[in-house]
Amino acid sequence: MALNLLHANDRSGEYPRSWYAATADAMPEFVPLTGTGSADVVVIGAGYTGLSAALHLAEAGMDVALIEAQRAGFGASGRNGGQLGSGQRMEQTGLERLVGDADAAKLWNLAEDAKALVKSLIAKHGIDCSFTPGVAHACFTAKEAAQEHRYADHLADRYGYTRIENLDAAQMRDLCPSPAYHGGTLDMGAAHLHPLRYALGLARAAQDAGVRIHERSEVIGIDEGARATVRTRTGQISAGHVILACNGYLGGLNGTIARRVMPINNFIAATKPLGRDTARVLSRDVAVADTKFVVNYFRLSHDGRLLFGGGESYGYRFPANIEAVVRKPMAHIFPHLYDVEIDYVWGGTLAITMRRMPYMTRIAPNILSASGYSGHGVGTATHAGQLMAMAVRGQAEGFDTMARVPATPFPGGAALRTPLLALAMTWYALRDRLGV
Repeated sequence: MALNLLHANDRSGEYPRSWYAATADAMPEFVPLTGTGSADVVVIGAGYTGLSAALHLAEAGMDVALIEAQRAGFGASGRNGGQLGSGQRMEQTGLERLVGDADAAKLWNLAEDAKALVKSLIAKHGIDCSFTPGVAHACFTAKEAAQEHRYADHLADRYGYTRIENLDAAQMRDLCPSPAYHGGTLDMGAAHLHPLRYALGLARAAQDAGVRIHERSEVIGIDEGARATVRTRTGQISAGHVILACNGYLGGLNGTIARRVMPINNFIAATKPLGRDTARVLSRDVAVADTKFVVNYFRLSHDGRLLFGGGESYGYRFPANIEAVVRKPMAHIFPHLYDVEIDYVWGGTLAITMRRMPYMTRIAPNILSASGYSGHGVGTATHAGQLMAMAVRGQAEGFDTMARVPATPFPGGAALRTPLLALAMTWYALRDRLGV
């Protein structure tokens, strides 16, 4: 039986004790699904994907039920690093080799659409989520920086994307005074935001559009057919279309997806407000991700804290001491903060694919799924929801372009995911330490 992480690391029906949860206005709980009902579309999962799909379908006049096992924004959508990156998770040069120039160009344009969609939703629905332009990519060696600069130049030459500034070692130190970094890039077409506030803003917009949201309603089965039936322990609902938007919390709902999408955990710490020390972290209000295989990512909060994500996990249970897991890479990047007081630590579950591209597929003619955003979900997941909503309405070009990207199953499928995860994280951590 596939592992389900809905209950492995969190209290049922509660957001984690994160800085995000402490600084977001929680919504009143939505009632669980009970009895028997029907809808035009049932969406399973109230993260960015499901919220976006439900919102867009309802705005198109469809009767939509959104079913969530915990709370809206409970999963990765309410816990992530808040970075809205450019492009797909896989670099364009790799996509050009994998799918050819024509589809690679379509995928680039879809990624640009994803960023634009997030910005437009925030503006249209008045979502207060501290949206701020700027994401830097920091490199540990001059060789990495040169490769990063060549890639930025490729994006400018091939795709006309000129929002990225190449930074030499001195410019990177001016931006982020860490002794670890030796150059990189700054993408002012990318951005960062408060992820839980953004998720809850989408939930409010969906509710206002007429979506029937049911929380604490874990789906235990889907019966396929011309009208599929979605079953929970307390009710069931039939619909002409079903959208699976479960990402790392899919559990055993579908084996085809589980063989290609692996849940992994990641961890974030929020320090105390740093006061004058913020200048010793970042000189500008931008987010940063670096070139580690087990990536470090960080930014300053609007109240002057360092929000730092990183550290590897070798299993699906959160470690007993998350603070120690995150403090180790944080002290490597910022040695002067080795003993800084940390006010919040939390973990979350995201999902990856073999190629780090999202896995979008039709499980049945009227059942669609999108997941496996591989740490690139703020824009991609929001956009995936819109693409599935469009596909339900017969406009499937964007969804089909994403679905054509080859999706390699993980060796051993879902049954070997836990030992495979431990092996993979050990290998990647070793590569980081060896600098290869």
